[in-house]
Amino acid sequence: MHFPKLPDWLIYLAVVLALIIAAIGRQENVDAPPPPPVSADEAAALSLDTNVVGHIQLPPDLSPSRMSTAFSIADNGIWLTALHGVDHCARVIVMVSESRGVVASVRPVPQHDIAVLITKGGAPALPLAEAPPAHQGELAYHLGYSGGTAGEAASRYLGPNRLGGNKRGEAPRPVLNFAEVGRTEGLKGPLSSLSGAPALDLSGRVIGVTLEVAPRRGRIYTSTLQSLTAALAVAKPAEVPAASAAFAVGEPITVDNYGRVGDTLRRDMRVVRVACLAR
Repeated sequence: MHFPKLPDWLIYLAVVLALIIAAIGRQENVDAPPPPPVSADEAAALSLDTNVVGHIQLPPDLSPSRMSTAFSIADNGIWLTALHGVDHCARVIVMVSESRGVVASVRPVPQHDIAVLITKGGAPALPLAEAPPAHQGELAYHLGYSGGTAGEAASRYLGPNRLGGNKRGEAPRPVLNFAEVGRTEGLKGPLSSLSGAPALDLSGRVIGVTLEVAPRRGRIYTSTLQSLTAALAVAKPAEVPAASAAFAVGEPITVDNYGRVGDTLRRDMRVVRVACLAR
C-alpha cells in the first residue's frame, strides 16, 4: 500500500507549527492570584491606623484625570512616584481609602522622571537596595495599582537601557529594562497605572521606580539607583531618616507569594494610589 507523498511545503508548515506550539508551552507565566476585596469599613480603619494626617473627603463627582502609584521612603510622609503621573495636576492626592486622601506637595526631579511627594505623616518606609540587579534574568516585582485597582507584575531583568531624547534639547535618561513574565490574574490591558510603583528585588528592597511599560513588547522600564539617589537629594537627607531593617518586607519575595506581599504593602499603605485632580 502506497501513501501519497506529501508536498514539501506541508511538511515545513507542520514543523513550524510544532515549534510554535512547543515555544508557547515553554513560555514563563507567573501570574499572581487576584487581591482579596477590602470593605469600606476596613479601608477606613486602615487609613486611621497610619500616621498620615489632614484627610480630605473627595466629592463623589470629582473624577481624577489620572491615577498612578507611589511608595513610602520615610515614615514622616515622603513618597516617590513617576513624575509624568503627577505633572500638570491642580492637586495631587495620596489616597488613604476609596474616597479620602491627603493633598501632597510635589518636588519634581524632571531629568529622571521622578517626583517626590510630601504629606503630613506617612507610612513605614520601603528599604532601598544597595546595588542594581547583578545578572540578566533576575526576577523583580512591581507592586501597586493598575487602572485604579490593586495589581502587580513580575518581570525578569534584561539590562540597562535609555529612554527619551526625542524632544529637542532632551537628553535620554538611563533606565533598567525588564521583560514582563506575570501579573495579577484577570488584570488586562497595559499596566500604565503601575507608573510610580516600586520595583522590588527578591529581598523586598527597591531597585527602581516603575516608569513606563511597552505592552506590545512586554517590557517594563524603571529608574536606576542613581536616579533614586538624585530623588533623595531633592527630598533633602535630613527629611529622610535611615530606613530600619524592621521596615523591610520580612520575607523573600517569590513567584508564589508576590501577590500576597503586594496586598500587605497596600494594606499597610507603604504602597498607595495617587490621584491627579484637574481642579
